[in-house]
Amino acid sequence: MTEPARETQRETQRESPREPPREPPREPGPASAALLQAVGPLVAVALALVVGAGFIAAVGKNPFAVYAHMASGVFGNAYGIGQVLFRATPLIFTGLAVALAFRAGLFNIGAEGQLVIGAFTAGVVGAAGKALPGVILLPLTLLSGMAAAALWALPPALLKAKLGAHEVINTIMMNFIALALVQYLGHFAFVHATVHTAEIGAGARIARFESFLPGFRGSPLNLSLVLALACAVFVGWLLWRTKFGYELRAVGLSPTAAEYAGIDVPRTWTLALCLSGALAGLVGANFVQGYKGYFESGFSAGIGFLGIAVALLGRNNPVGVVIAALFFAALGYGGLVINTEVPKELVEILQAIVILFAITLHVVIERWLRRRT
Repeated sequence: MTEPARETQRETQRESPREPPREPPREPGPASAALLQAVGPLVAVALALVVGAGFIAAVGKNPFAVYAHMASGVFGNAYGIGQVLFRATPLIFTGLAVALAFRAGLFNIGAEGQLVIGAFTAGVVGAAGKALPGVILLPLTLLSGMAAAALWALPPALLKAKLGAHEVINTIMMNFIALALVQYLGHFAFVHATVHTAEIGAGARIARFESFLPGFRGSPLNLSLVLALACAVFVGWLLWRTKFGYELRAVGLSPTAAEYAGIDVPRTWTLALCLSGALAGLVGANFVQGYKGYFESGFSAGIGFLGIAVALLGRNNPVGVVIAALFFAALGYGGLVINTEVPKELVEILQAIVILFAITLHVVIERWLRRRT
């Protein structure tokens, strides 16, 4: 380049203003992302209540009065609180069961069948061991229910691990088999002309709160709630403080990458689904040992399937599962409180709307976060 050309280039560079550097878009930090994920379920609940208010108004009732009546009946007295906590206990168990499987990339639809098998086994063992002291019979009844439910989850787990068969189909089919099997075995285990087993021994019973907190008199709330909360702590510790929990979450994020890193994916799937079944099997502790004192056919009423909604709303986090279980339990008992004012189907509508909004907002937030990163 000649000297005049260089001079012209330098003058052009001096005359042309420099563009200010563009700032890169700020990426949301881990705390901001976690906050957004936590706000999603709360917004879903709020939107569902707004939509529910529209349904209430459509039947000619005042939404504010109906919601106030519901809140008063649910949280305005110890009996209502006890009912909510009692209903939340099995939802915590099934929500944790589904959430643990989700973390491993598995969709456990079989919690309903697993909890029925577990509760039936607990009822039979608790009744057969009446002569045993409570220090033996109580843990034996609990562990037998867990073991039976875990074994019931084993065939779908092995089919997934060894053959790649999808766990959704297999666990759904196991639900029907479980219900039919219990009905068949009931011919031998049920008390004559009833649909329930004999009463379990006194040593297998779990104490109710009313025995040491008189304010809960008449409420079926029992100490299995403490067991449910302990399971939530255990699942949190297992997932984020142990090697197996790390492997489980790694498999859930990417089985191929986990296998490349040396993780035994089939083993992890098998253990995760069996642990999921064991958690579902603890539902019998609440109903059989803490409430009725025997297994009764048809007691579950879809608790296993509702656990899927609890896990989804709780973002597969043990703390979120507990909060979601309390919400669904309050909604379920609140439906009974306002049953004389609005149709009982309103509660089912609200539950469905909450799930739809929660899933939608989760997808929206995930896409927004991906665009920001």
